[in-house]
Amino acid sequence: MSVDKSMSILIVDDYKTMLRIIRNLLKQLGFDNVDEATDGSMALQKLRDKNYGLVISDWNMEPMTGIELLREVRSDTRLKALPFIMVTAESRTENVVAAKAAGVNNYIVKPFNAATLKIKLANVLGQF
Repeated sequence: MSVDKSMSILIVDDYKTMLRIIRNLLKQLGFDNVDEATDGSMALQKLRDKNYGLVISDWNMEPMTGIELLREVRSDTRLKALPFIMVTAESRTENVVAAKAAGVNNYIVKPFNAATLKIKLANVLGQF
């Protein structure tokens, strides 16, 4: 099954430059239907208002972190199956373990490039 490159993707990061970088990497991979949120609570509202095919979220944000957002998504019956990729500068094992325990589909450590993102997306969504 091929990946629907027209699906809506929500990227979440409190750093505007990172939002732009992720948007550009997704565009390089053929994904143009991208929305942005600058924290977990804004993202949660968007997720409840619109159907998304994927969330790519930073871990470190205020007031709601990426891991808190992930836990909210997994506890919501309508959103719980939504593919979720966590992005962070933290490569500590305990963070990876915590994200896995919370139900993350994949984990990307910053910095990363389009090739890395493509591999992670393929692992979560299937080949494209």
